[in-house]
Amino acid sequence: MLLRNAKIVTIEDQDSYGLIECGAIAIKDGLIDWVGADEAIPAAYLDAPTRDLEGRLITPALIDCHTHVVHGGDRAVEFEMRLKGASYEEVARAGGGIVSTVKATREASIEDLLTSALPRVDALLAEGVSVIEVKSGYGLDRETELNMLRAARMISAHRNVRIKTTFLGAHAVPVEYKDNPDGYIDEVCIPTLKAAHAEGLVDAVDGFCEGIAFNTDQIRRVFDVARELGIPVKLHAEQLSNIGGTKLAAEYGAISVDHIEYATEEDAIAMAKSGSVAVLLPGAFYTLHETQLPPIDAFRKHGVPMAIATDCNPGSSPLASILLTMNMSCTLFRLTPEEALVGATAHAARALGLSDTGRIKVGLRADIAIWNAKHPAELAYRIGFNPLFERIIGGESTAA
Repeated sequence: MLLRNAKIVTIEDQDSYGLIECGAIAIKDGLIDWVGADEAIPAAYLDAPTRDLEGRLITPALIDCHTHVVHGGDRAVEFEMRLKGASYEEVARAGGGIVSTVKATREASIEDLLTSALPRVDALLAEGVSVIEVKSGYGLDRETELNMLRAARMISAHRNVRIKTTFLGAHAVPVEYKDNPDGYIDEVCIPTLKAAHAEGLVDAVDGFCEGIAFNTDQIRRVFDVARELGIPVKLHAEQLSNIGGTKLAAEYGAISVDHIEYATEEDAIAMAKSGSVAVLLPGAFYTLHETQLPPIDAFRKHGVPMAIATDCNPGSSPLASILLTMNMSCTLFRLTPEEALVGATAHAARALGLSDTGRIKVGLRADIAIWNAKHPAELAYRIGFNPLFERIIGGESTAA
């Protein structure tokens, strides 16, 4: 297939994009076979099935590199309670918070988890997403954590999307271990991680390193097992305070460190040395009315790649729009539209350890989004407007 007469966003160095004003892309066997100016199309492609895109914009398909789309229930009622003045403590006493999601997730079958996740997945695909990372972490027992990962792996059998699964057993301390977090790590989290790995369900291992979750010593034990199993790690760190999670993640060569509102310049230096991606999550920042901004300037100064993601979850970020996430990253975190687009493509791929997607380059997968837009900045500029014309995933076309 030959796509021609399009504006093409190329991301060669993963830090900024180039723009071919009138370009063409040749796709063969699911890969990008050639890309360049429309007037320079090699003769070998001129007889291929050709589509005139009438000046539309082509970017790499978008990537959501941090989500919790598989879970049971929702927390709409507690959202309403908070707006009416209830404190988080009052919500928790009423059975809300993560406890309610854990309860609903434990009660759900694998089929229930899959069925409830698909509408959230569909919302992302409708905005040009080709890859979604999905975490466990709302089971907090062996069988439910495994079921979450099993349900996540089933998504790609029902939708044309690539799924990367992350074990997040160290997400919170379940009520049955509320006074014994070390016991939970040793008796539930680590054995479940080993079982999930044995079943082939784990692409990465994550944890929540925070005062309300797990400390660095507890996360270290999980990361040591991940290292023994040869699984890459990532970490929720420095979202609400700074207890050393980012430096720990960098020590283990984490592929990403996520949230990081309270990270310091010293943390940024550590991430630069380890090659870790900073994953910014403006949806949670917005929902929780946070005021501490991530150290964007320090990340820029030290060359830390910045990805963005929805953090789609039932509590702190009930957001299923990657386009709105791009806008929020600009308006709330002061990223440029260029940084937002690279953050939702090349850097998001890197945050998942993927080197075959996220850019428009010969030899990579033909994961492409075609937009009814004239300039890349339009994707981050508009609010509540979806200009997607078409997704092409692995060379396969899916109309918007």
